[in-house]
Amino acid sequence: MTHPSFPHEGSGQEHHPQPPAQPPAGNPANAPQYGAPQYGEQQFAHQQGQRQRGMQQSGGAPAESYVQPGLNLGQLNPDAAISVRGLTQDFGQHRAVDNLNWDVPRGSFYGLVGPNGAGKTTALSMLTGLLRPTYGGAMVAGVDVWADPLKAKATMGVLADGVFLFDRLTGAQLITYAGLLRGLDRHVVDQRCEDLLRVMDLTEAKDKVVADYSAGMTKKVALAASMIHSPRVLILDEPFEAVDPVSAANIRDILAKYVAGGGTVVVSSHVMDLVQRMCDHVAVISQGKLLAAGTVDEVRGGQSLEDRFVDLVGGRSSGEGLAWLDH
Repeated sequence: MTHPSFPHEGSGQEHHPQPPAQPPAGNPANAPQYGAPQYGEQQFAHQQGQRQRGMQQSGGAPAESYVQPGLNLGQLNPDAAISVRGLTQDFGQHRAVDNLNWDVPRGSFYGLVGPNGAGKTTALSMLTGLLRPTYGGAMVAGVDVWADPLKAKATMGVLADGVFLFDRLTGAQLITYAGLLRGLDRHVVDQRCEDLLRVMDLTEAKDKVVADYSAGMTKKVALAASMIHSPRVLILDEPFEAVDPVSAANIRDILAKYVAGGGTVVVSSHVMDLVQRMCDHVAVISQGKLLAAGTVDEVRGGQSLEDRFVDLVGGRSSGEGLAWLDH
């Protein structure tokens, strides 16, 4: 699979949280540790200079909000498809993501799982450039997301959860619009749009406005728009939510072929059985902390992934106190 370069790149909405007074605490005892050296003063100064320039490119705030001396940051890994170090997000007094250190190998099909409110969407939003981290750094396909945001975003395709689509466009228009925004030639966009509509089973609905699509059809056309520029990395937040079983099977086949061709997929999901069957790697996140990461077999340790997930996350209730449901 070839990955063209892109002269233009759009950017998502950004949030600008204020950094807390104190740096985040270190990793929990059961989170993976990284042996890379910590940043020295010169490395901090160099990275802050890079991030300052990157923020100026994207109209953002100074880099001081991102890298703070004293954080336990290992060096970002340029050989990984995705590498994050010390990634932290605070919303007021609530820490949504807490000092996340995580590497996604190139060519992997990686599942990110966690309970509701675990920080999955927040973490994915930060590493894709849609949400500014309070602290920490992220690299995608060897490019620092915040030092060089335009170049980094050109390497990814993103299906974000809950982001508004231009739903007064038809399905074909939306996919075409995404391709032209990515700087592709019109004839290339037309051919890829036709291919994507066919494999997503949207050909008959291509001239219908997206506002009239079902939830599953909307998910599929958004996925098509994220793939049209043949990105190196696909980052998909709950791509199977509200998708019927046949369409879900088709999407899994498309993603499997994409990975076989050299791409990398990161997908968040609540469905453990789906992740166990579909992914070769998995990370478990809860309360903003990374609890386990590695191959699916390593993480589940001989159990089903669902049982291992419950062991790691906890919170299982007995259902007592509902005697009034008995008949």
